Order: sequence, then structure tokens, then C-alpha cells
Amino acid sequence: MAEDRFPGWHGTTIIAVRRGGKVVVAGDGQVSVGQTVMKGTARKVRRLSPGGHEVVVGFAGSTADAFTLLERLEKKLEAAPGQLQRACVELAKDWRTDKYLRNLEAMLLVTDGAQLYVVTGAGDVLEPEHDVAAIGSGGNFALAAARGLMEGEADAETVARKAMAIAADICVYTNGNLTVEAIGAP
Repeated sequence: MAEDRFPGWHGTTIIAVRRGGKVVVAGDGQVSVGQTVMKGTARKVRRLSPGGHEVVVGFAGSTADAFTLLERLEKKLEAAPGQLQRACVELAKDWRTDKYLRNLEAMLLVTDGAQLYVVTGAGDVLEPEHDVAAIGSGGNFALAAARGLMEGEADAETVARKAMAIAADICVYTNGNLTVEAIGAP
């Protein structure tokens, strides 16, 4: 991650929760450099519609790198409409093998409402267990909170919002200014 090459930079927290026929992706708005909050209202969750198929993507890490990956993902989705898994695998293969892409410092959470993947520069395309995935500086806090909340009856958005609030209370690199996108299964 960017924290490895730039130790003073810390990113974000993104969570995705699948429940009740939809997936909710939530991301905080904080970008920090060292002990300074540089921005509190960054938007790190985006809705894409390549070829008419909606996809929601959350990203953690370098913003410029993430946007490069989002553009590549859109092209992969246009080449394989409605085939999210294939597009993610093709992106991960390129990311792992391309000399330029290999240096990009970001992670993606990608969903079409039915499928949910974490895509990394190590070539990973991971489908999370327990219908919850999280990435970024506060990702483990949000993941643990959401896993506990999934035992209750709350809907996906409530679980995501509560998990993000817990992460924001624990992780100094996460704030409560959320961007939330919901998407149903196609």
C-alpha cells in the first residue's frame, strides 16, 4: 500500500456488506498525511456503468493510482459486459504483470450487487466470506464490527454505517463523513 512507500500517508476505510439482495458499499472521507487531516470529504466510492451494467467500486490507497485502475476496470467491463468476475481477474492479471501497473498503490472493492470482490496488486481477486469485505487503514476494525453486527437483524446499510462508525471511533485515519452506495443484484 501507499503506507509502505510513503510512511506518513494514511488512507481510508471502505466496507461492503451484502444482505437482503443488495450490497452496500460505504467509504469514509478522510485523507491524512502524517498527523494532519488533509481532507475530510474525499469521495472514495464510485458508481460505474460500463456497457449499461452498473458496478459500485470503493478504493483505498493512492487516489491517482485508484483512478487509473478504475479506468482499466471500466475497459475490462466494456469488453466483457455483465461478467464482473472475468473483468476483475483480467484487471488483476494486468496489474500483476504490467511493468507500469505493478507499481500502483491501491486496492479495490468491486460489486455488481450479486458478486463482491477485493482486487489487489498482488494479483488477488478475493470473494469474501460472511458477506462482508473491508479495505484500507481502518478496514480490519470495520470488518470486525460488521461481522459482529451481521448476527443481528439489521439491513446491509445499517450494518455498513454502524461498522464505519465503530471504525471511525478506533482508527485515527478514518472519519464519519461517509459516501454510501447501494446496488441490488442484476
